[in-house]
Amino acid sequence: MRIAFFGSSLVSSYWNGAATYYRGMLKQIAALGHQITFYEPDAFDRQANRDIADPDYARVVVYPATPDGWQHSLAEAAGNADLLIKASGVGVFDAELETALPQAPSASMRVYWDVDAPATLDAVEHDPQHHLRDAIPRYDLVLTYGGGDPVVNAYRAIGARDCVPLYNALDPDSHFAAPSDPRFACDLGLLANRLPDREARIERFFLEVAARLPDKRFVLGGSGWDSKPMPANVRAVGHVGTGDHNAFFGSGRATLNVNRDSMARYGFSPPTRVFEAVGAGACLITDAWQGIELFLEPGREVLVAADADDVVRHLQELSPERAADIAQQARRRILAHHTYAHRAQQFDRLFRPAATASSEAAE
Repeated sequence: MRIAFFGSSLVSSYWNGAATYYRGMLKQIAALGHQITFYEPDAFDRQANRDIADPDYARVVVYPATPDGWQHSLAEAAGNADLLIKASGVGVFDAELETALPQAPSASMRVYWDVDAPATLDAVEHDPQHHLRDAIPRYDLVLTYGGGDPVVNAYRAIGARDCVPLYNALDPDSHFAAPSDPRFACDLGLLANRLPDREARIERFFLEVAARLPDKRFVLGGSGWDSKPMPANVRAVGHVGTGDHNAFFGSGRATLNVNRDSMARYGFSPPTRVFEAVGAGACLITDAWQGIELFLEPGREVLVAADADDVVRHLQELSPERAADIAQQARRRILAHHTYAHRAQQFDRLFRPAATASSEAAE
């Protein structure tokens, strides 16, 4: 099956939290025999901050971030693909692409793939004129990277023909144990860009904890934190490229995951960082959200914190031996059930019948 995929960026993780998901998912989909062309705009300095070369599992087309750029790319894709996919959060001309793609002259199936469904659905809920209210019913299917029944039901309520979660996962070829790096050595690390709907939670779960534990070391990775006041025992290291993620996650006693407000509210939305950290052998502490037990067993494979008090307690009680045991149990669980190879098989089951029918019709 020939797949045309419009996303934020496959080759750069710069201000692009979906990069790991795209790479893991599309690599495994291609391994099943599908041909992928990934269309991404030349925007937000991502091409100047590439962290991988064009991969062998997808043809990458970088188009100008202009009306002519996306229109020309969509016309090319519609004329050549069996499956047209528009991912959320491309960053430029999203509304135009999301409206135009399901109406493009083509025999292709059309899929909307939401890599941040809680945020998207919040935006739609608060805007009666939101363009997706008209666009979503025109797509053959909505895929999401998480959300469970709350997201599925919300998408069906705005007219989706169907909605299927394809959760984040682990790519064991990319995320694995690496030697500890002094740049990231700490008692608790957090890798997260500074975003408005997550900053207050990071203040509570990370910065407040650091202020209450002045004898412990904290490292904060991610873009946008330069102007943020922080306790003296927090070291902000800025953007951490994907090539350094394994070292980042493996250099601390524990790693913290803090979901954004909307993700925590909808639940069933483990971000890529959860799987990256576990794959790199980290002991994970996560804020509490519904559905965590579908991926990791609290207390045995992950430590769950309802508030800053819980994070403080976990750090005070966490011995190196227990941290190592939690990390080992978590990695075993994720490798058995939650790799991108598992997710790609799910994708293949969804689309293989349609691809086979299309091929037979062409003959």
